[in-house]
Amino acid sequence: MKTEADYYALFEAYRSGGLSVPARTDLERRLAADPDFAQRFADFTDLTDTLQGYGERLATRRKLHAIQADIDAEAAVRLEGETVETGNPTMPHMYISPVERKLREFWGAHRATAMVAASVAVLAVFATLLGLEWWRTAQQRPSLYGYTVLRREVERIKQTQKAMNRAINQIDGTKPEGELNPGKFSGTGFALTADGYLVTSYHVIQGADSLLIESRDRQRFRAEPVFTDIAHDLAILRITDRKFSGFGRLPYSFKRGTADLGEKVFTLGYPREDVVFGEGSLSARSGFEGDTAFYQISIPVNPGNSGGPLLDDRGNLIGIISGRQMDMQSAAFATKSSYLMRLVDSLSAAGTTQPYNMPRTNLMAGTSRRQQIRKLQDYVFVVKVYE
Repeated sequence: MKTEADYYALFEAYRSGGLSVPARTDLERRLAADPDFAQRFADFTDLTDTLQGYGERLATRRKLHAIQADIDAEAAVRLEGETVETGNPTMPHMYISPVERKLREFWGAHRATAMVAASVAVLAVFATLLGLEWWRTAQQRPSLYGYTVLRREVERIKQTQKAMNRAINQIDGTKPEGELNPGKFSGTGFALTADGYLVTSYHVIQGADSLLIESRDRQRFRAEPVFTDIAHDLAILRITDRKFSGFGRLPYSFKRGTADLGEKVFTLGYPREDVVFGEGSLSARSGFEGDTAFYQISIPVNPGNSGGPLLDDRGNLIGIISGRQMDMQSAAFATKSSYLMRLVDSLSAAGTTQPYNMPRTNLMAGTSRRQQIRKLQDYVFVVKVYE
């Protein structure tokens, strides 16, 4: 996992032109697709600009002091001493050149301004550092452009790493049920194949050290990411628990084409501990700011819905819930299933994993909505993230 120093080194290389063309293109693509990453880059830019400005002010101030010291050393001319009636020499006089006089006038007029500017710069540095810390612990990480992801914070108390490890080990039956760590973040995921592959949103698992998959009957399984697609906010997970025996036959199929505008759609997800049903319609064939990899839907979604399935009236899976527009509660977005299918096809063709045994028949077509929900809910899960 990358540290803050790693990210700062990457951003510094990007701003100084030190990245190769492929690396620069990949970084710019990630900045456009990943709100968390874009915010991290913006924070880095603010911090470095502030520090650079402060450094320039200090350098200018040192130069002014050096100029005045040189002028004082070269221009000071003592007049020959003269004896007065007391027998003591007169006090020496100093000759001030016109250049030095102008510099002294400038420094006297702007001394207060320079000091205020330096003070403001110092305050800005500390404010930026404090803001970065707040950002790291923020529950929601919205982008700069009005789009927010939907990852739900579920941590009730801060626990040590040892306590978190005990919670993971509890799955094997070695610890009491009551000691389970609830995790830090959660979202929703759903079965991709009957043999233990699942789908969720990339931002749900971003930064995870470990993952738990929890069903509606509170069964828990350890899982790991096997592939992520940041640009389209997709992640494929695999259950690694030895006690896992399979999901059984999946009742839905995946749509490879584009859904129709105005089509009735619904979703199941976990914005709270119990599964929640949402219904609406497909209101646009493009997502936030015209992104054609996403749909816009009129389903109210909340933190925790991310990664949930979006299905049409016939029970075909057409999308994966991703986020919503911050100023419009009813405007939500979902990654199109066609992009998920392309990802699966490319992975299968590359031979990076075993072939994905995708469902070929839809058992939900022609049934009522209540029957569809009853069949679907056993294949939708809470994805709990431990950092």
